[in-house]
Amino acid sequence: MEIILLQKVDNVGGIGDKVRVKSGYARNYLIPQGKATLATAANLAKFEARRAELEAKAAAELAAAQARAKKLEGLTLKITMQAGAEGKLFGSVGTVDIAEELGKRSVEVERSEVRLPDGPLRMAGDHLVQVHLHADVDVELKVVIVAEEAGE
Repeated sequence: MEIILLQKVDNVGGIGDKVRVKSGYARNYLIPQGKATLATAANLAKFEARRAELEAKAAAELAAAQARAKKLEGLTLKITMQAGAEGKLFGSVGTVDIAEELGKRSVEVERSEVRLPDGPLRMAGDHLVQVHLHADVDVELKVVIVAEEAGE
């Protein structure tokens, strides 16, 4: 299916690109979320009329993401969890915990922006976590999990 991208999409293309994607991806994800439109002559003309507006909006979103990234750079998150003798946590630290902890420090991050490729953190110690703020803005965040010994 041929579509016109209304905003930059990872691994697909940038604003105004006319690309071919699988029908299901276009119908179920890109078009309903307003990231793309069908590549018809009418839609192409409509897009060209709105191109400047869409590019300005994309530039503003990128600037906002870069400002949020500045707040996150060099930040070390410290989370205290109960753990066993070997440092294995009773439970785990997931995307929700990291987003909440950042919220307490007045840095608003959505849960979906926190990337944990190896799954939830289950051991005490230092971990590097990726925060994906925009298609072009990724920040490495250091998360230190401090083990709180469980009393017997």
